[in-house]
Amino acid sequence: MNERHVSILGTGKYLPQTCVTSEEMDARLGVKPGWTLKKTNVAKRYFAGEETASRMGAKAAAAALEAAGLSFRDIDCLVCTSGTSEQPIPCTAALIQYEMGHGRSGTPAFDINSTCLSFVAGLDVVSYMIEAGRYRNVLLVSSEISSAGLNWDQKESAALFGDGAVAVVVGRAAEGGTSRIVHAAMETYADGARLSEIRGGGSRLHALKQADAAAGDYLVDMDGPAIFRMASKLMPPFVERFMAAAGTRLQDMKLIVPHQGSAMAVRLLSRKLGIADEQLMSITAEHGNTIAASIPMGLHEAIAQKRIRRGDRVLLLGTSAGLSLGGMILDY
Repeated sequence: MNERHVSILGTGKYLPQTCVTSEEMDARLGVKPGWTLKKTNVAKRYFAGEETASRMGAKAAAAALEAAGLSFRDIDCLVCTSGTSEQPIPCTAALIQYEMGHGRSGTPAFDINSTCLSFVAGLDVVSYMIEAGRYRNVLLVSSEISSAGLNWDQKESAALFGDGAVAVVVGRAAEGGTSRIVHAAMETYADGARLSEIRGGGSRLHALKQADAAAGDYLVDMDGPAIFRMASKLMPPFVERFMAAAGTRLQDMKLIVPHQGSAMAVRLLSRKLGIADEQLMSITAEHGNTIAASIPMGLHEAIAQKRIRRGDRVLLLGTSAGLSLGGMILDY
């Protein structure tokens, strides 16, 4: 176990103005009516129009600060935990700070990217900094615009994604309080690194080489069935090791918030792991796969819907491109 005495002080989310229904996705994809809902179980998702990732992140951050009863002056560090970035340089966290109107604050801002597990990885990292006394309050923001890079020829994956932002304020737990991170772990199996990727835009396939590269190199390329096969093989033993290290059981969890990658995958893995329906927090139907925003958005909704209360034990669990598996147990 690697316990840390930190607490979630407030959460907030922002969804773009444009809601895209499954019927509208059917039309965009050129498939028969009902295909999108049957394949993905996503009834609606939101696509950014004029919104940028930093503006969405700033709105979610403002909502989280209000929920925490804090102002930006109380924040010692801003971390963007997203799988996509607004631009290669600078980090999206700096752009969020600017959009919040605090570009002269001097508050450190940086990004942590582990694709869909970015929030879990970011919370894990900053919790040690809070525990050590380096920071008091940290603002974590996951803001994703996946719609910009969808490959419409890969219909099943294109139908699944949505845009959105969520922010979480994390601080030192109150003396004598029950809030804490109980345990966290991540494992990466890079044999699956090519199963979900955007190849273009970095130093290997720079944007200036776009004319020489296939257009698909700049879009999401995802082999969903292969990812599921690999994850379903690796996840059960990972969870078994994870729970043993934490000295607890899945049955002890009040709520399990998985990465909302695919409703079908969540259901199948839940059955394989023996997760009860009342333990599962699923928001896929109303949001789609919002990449790194998926897990904290599920956590935000769990708090807003009063699915969890202070002291309840929660498991954050998911997979990400890489291929990585990760989990965190926290007492809310």
